[in-house]
Amino acid sequence: MSDSPDDGTAEDSPSANTAESSPPDGPTPDSAEDDQPGVAAEAGLDESVVGVPRELASTVRLQWIVGSTIGALVAGAVLGAIAYVVGTRTELLAAGVEPAARIGVAAFALFALFGVVRAVLLYRSWEYVVRADSLFLSRGVFTRVRTVVPYVRVQHIDTTRSPLERVLGLSTLVVYTAGSRGADVTIPGLTPDRASTLQERLERLTTESEEEDAV
Repeated sequence: MSDSPDDGTAEDSPSANTAESSPPDGPTPDSAEDDQPGVAAEAGLDESVVGVPRELASTVRLQWIVGSTIGALVAGAVLGAIAYVVGTRTELLAAGVEPAARIGVAAFALFALFGVVRAVLLYRSWEYVVRADSLFLSRGVFTRVRTVVPYVRVQHIDTTRSPLERVLGLSTLVVYTAGSRGADVTIPGLTPDRASTLQERLERLTTESEEEDAV
């Protein structure tokens, strides 16, 4: 006679060998971190304004063109005067006012054209992003410059308006940071309303970042 298998062994009852797993009663660490509000929310800002690339006001191109035109006028006058002196005292250039004036006008036109092209390209390259923990700037024509300013390094924020900016209805935001000289950053080409709104947002984010850093 053969022995009958034992029906009570663990091999025939897998339920006795495996334990049912139940989800933990409390929140997991990952879910707890997801439930925590972001810096922007704690600062009382709409999350939709954070992380969105923004451009400058189109009027800033006129501001840059006017500035470069003034510089071109000065450069043309200086080069014309130099050409007049060189033509009078040497034989390298034709003597007289007319030849010197032609050189000055040509130099002015060249520098002015360069200023116009540079203003258009610089406007296209400029953008700034208000991040949750830092301010990001990107700009440059020949050399692309990217700057990240952590809010914990911001000391204070101001808005300035030059006489030309007042005429054109523009403002410049200046962010003063801790560190070596020249570490401050500026955002030109803002309307007064946008500059004021941006200043308020950055001040809130800076305050909130300082509080979190101190914890």
